[in-house]
Amino acid sequence: MNYTIDAEGRKLGRVATETAMILMGKNKATYKPNVAPNIKVVIENASKLSLSEKKKEDTLYTRYSGYPGGLKVETLGSVVEKKSYGEILRRAVYGMLPANKLRKIMLSNLTIKE
Repeated sequence: MNYTIDAEGRKLGRVATETAMILMGKNKATYKPNVAPNIKVVIENASKLSLSEKKKEDTLYTRYSGYPGGLKVETLGSVVEKKSYGEILRRAVYGMLPANKLRKIMLSNLTIKE
């Protein structure tokens, strides 16, 4: 089953939650938490998301390398410049999916078009 979501003029969180729910299969009556459904989601017009300048400056993405002093912090705006709006959407959906073995499978069913 394929779904298409148009992100033009919509907020990042609203698009990400809708996408995560569909990828988990929670919109179906046959939902099972231990099975990754075969559902493909395509997000179109990701570059036309509604993002405020304040959000671009205040939202932080952190990573830790495991070494002392290895904390790396990026703002949402810098991620958009380096990668694209698709990376922001991917990270938002990733955080909303369950943290288990099915997360990678569900995320592989996501396609983001600029």
